[in-house]
Amino acid sequence: MDWDKLRIFHAVADAGSLTHAGDTLHLSQSAVSRQVRALEESLNTTLFHRHARGLILTEQGELLFDATSAMNKRLDTAAARIRDSEEEVFGELRVTTTTGFGSLWLAPRLPKLYESYPDLKIDLMLMERVLDLPMREADVAIRMKEPSQADLIRKRLMSVRMRLYASPSYLARHGEPKSLDDMKNHRLICQNTHSPQVTAGLSLVQRLLTYDIPTTLTVNNYFGVLQSVLHDLGIGVLPDYITEEFDTVKRVLADIESVEVPVYLAYPEELRHSKRIEVFRDFVQSEIIEHRKKLRNLENASSAR
Repeated sequence: MDWDKLRIFHAVADAGSLTHAGDTLHLSQSAVSRQVRALEESLNTTLFHRHARGLILTEQGELLFDATSAMNKRLDTAAARIRDSEEEVFGELRVTTTTGFGSLWLAPRLPKLYESYPDLKIDLMLMERVLDLPMREADVAIRMKEPSQADLIRKRLMSVRMRLYASPSYLARHGEPKSLDDMKNHRLICQNTHSPQVTAGLSLVQRLLTYDIPTTLTVNNYFGVLQSVLHDLGIGVLPDYITEEFDTVKRVLADIESVEVPVYLAYPEELRHSKRIEVFRDFVQSEIIEHRKKLRNLENASSAR
């Protein structure tokens, strides 16, 4: 199969337009059209439905586009590994993690990484869905459970627990609960029990809901839960790492927490020697060490009061 025709097909499928693909490839529309027709003839199939508003892939076109997308990702990985050197770190690094951890813990720390490596381009993909690292949907992942995919290098970074937090202004107006029975007088803010989340957090929420709490606010990620807590809407179930970043929240019911949730960093075996992966891994590990120190200091200060 002609690689050049596949490259042109991929650009057209990605742009949804012969004209836009031609602009990207620096080819005329007619030249792009000829190459696509030639590819369709060689495969004896139709790859696009042609409409006045643009081009839509046929079922056969979708299959081919999936294949060319995978090829492009592999080529990008190979090119990045070739460009990486012992002295320089540059290019794109695609990092995936959960919305809560990425927005509340990782993103606030990234300025330090950019200070050391200003030419690094990070694509931060925040979602609960676990991306397929071996298929190159991302370069590196930080997840709240040990990855089960094969051919991955994985390292346990830390553990977190889900706990109950409220804003001081909320507690001043509504009082601080002294037992779980007192939660009947408060609004519980948590992730919906049907939304993707770690089992430990789900178990804690389900336990709290057995106390017949009359009013709740459910959000599909911890960032939303935190914002609701900061705006005095109630008592929220949140990961313990927020206490370092947000001193405007206070822990309540100190004896109530989830079991430990392990946090893992993982990346494909084929990226073992990537300099970008190495500096990101080392950066996260150093930040974890600082995070633990700060948490210990906060806990010591709290127990001393």
